Amino acid sequence: MDLRRYFRKMREIESELIEEYPMIVSLETSDGGKPGLVSEVAREAAAKMIVEGKAALASESEREGYRKEQAKTKAASRKAELARRLQVAIVADPEMQASFSTTGNRTPAGE
Repeated sequence: MDLRRYFRKMREIESELIEEYPMIVSLETSDGGKPGLVSEVAREAAAKMIVEGKAALASESEREGYRKEQAKTKAASRKAELARRLQVAIVADPEMQASFSTTGNRTPAGE
């Protein structure tokens, strides 16, 4: 491949990309590339992968699916982090302890 043509093509594609981090979808390649994986990459990397035939710009439906998957992953991560941080504090109430000791019961007075 002619290097001048390669880099000219890369610059053309990079200038056409509007977003700073466009979403691309991988294509099946002879070296084991898995098709259909959506990624958000830098403009230069996207242009390089498109020129090399390893990826294409993601369609709107692929972008939406990617965003939904990212939102689900983020929510699950937050939930796991909150569960990890959850702390239980047992606070003793002096009045409740006094009622236990005077009644001899294990239930508070009045119940």
